[in-house]
Amino acid sequence: MTTRRETGQLDYEAIRGLVDRADALSLADRMTLLKGLVPGVVREMSTEDWQAFALELRLKGERFFEAESQPGQGRASRQVIGERELEGR
Repeated sequence: MTTRRETGQLDYEAIRGLVDRADALSLADRMTLLKGLVPGVVREMSTEDWQAFALELRLKGERFFEAESQPGQGRASRQVIGERELEGR
């Protein structure tokens, strides 16, 4: 998920349930679900906010691939910036 302060009001239990249900779908179905969510998300964002969010998604994937290729090394050896660095925290 995310580490942002603005997420304090989220219903983590409901979100975790949705994520667990989505994880049970095939890869093709999960990709279609993501694409299907985009218009509703973008509709409520500015262009700049959407671009920043799209970058967050890209970095999330890059960090995953990096972590998978370097198991057990942790954040200290990370080459891909994380959300904290991106946000200046």
